[in-house]
Amino acid sequence: MHFASRIIRPPYEARSKFLQVTTDCSHNNCSFCSYYRNIQYSVSPVDEIIEDLEELRNNSYSFKRIWLQGADPFSLSFDKLYEIASLIHEYLPFVQSIGGYARIDSLKNKTLEELKILKEVGYNSIVFGMESGDDYLLDYMNKGYKSDDIIEQLSKMDEAELSYTLIFLNGLGGHDYGFSHAIKTADVINRLHPERIMINGLTVFENTQLFKEIKAGKFVESKEKEKIIELKCFLERLDVDTFIDATNDSNCIHFFGRIPKNKNAIIDHLQEIYEKTEEKVLRNKRENLNRV
Repeated sequence: MHFASRIIRPPYEARSKFLQVTTDCSHNNCSFCSYYRNIQYSVSPVDEIIEDLEELRNNSYSFKRIWLQGADPFSLSFDKLYEIASLIHEYLPFVQSIGGYARIDSLKNKTLEELKILKEVGYNSIVFGMESGDDYLLDYMNKGYKSDDIIEQLSKMDEAELSYTLIFLNGLGGHDYGFSHAIKTADVINRLHPERIMINGLTVFENTQLFKEIKAGKFVESKEKEKIIELKCFLERLDVDTFIDATNDSNCIHFFGRIPKNKNAIIDHLQEIYEKTEEKVLRNKRENLNRV
């Protein structure tokens, strides 16, 4: 298999098979991101994709889903994504669905009708690294788009009925800015219809611009209890019908549920941890996570 870097996927895609179609990230300038720093963005040649599909066909048991590799394979054009889906179904006719990561601006080169066709050929549950709906933070973290872009582009996904997940990056607001991050992000998501919101905890690595900002005193990380309050505020403001998923290893507190069904129970759980757990205990847990 032609993998230029380690497999990047959400936890729940563990049973999927992986196919590299792009390398690196088409943007690769987010201040907090440490992935792909030493890899140049490229699109996999068709002959490599076919070789990998043949290998999957010959060496694997039957499976139902392909998770496309690359930071944002959905950045590819409609024609390229359609071609990839056609090849997958030709070589692996038992595959039922295709997923992958995407940036918000990955949708700008795709019409509503094209998104409907991509749904028909198997694409679903696309994961968008939204991170925040706060324009100040989106600019500060160099995400490359604004909150209006999030609403405009993802509304096309809703209209096409092409399912997707959004990532909320808990702690991205930093010290004393969590409420704005939480409220503005919830307000944006309340205008959309994601099937899932995945909570990731901000982890700062040395090879990032954000690490430099912290060292220069320009950004102060949230304390762990601040992150709990930020997350509570986000959930309290949220009123869409969706799954909420904080089960990945970047989170000190794990939970999974449905909004609004389990909303109050999750908030109560977070409040209990906030009241009964000391900051240093949460900090130690965070530091242990970062060493994994």
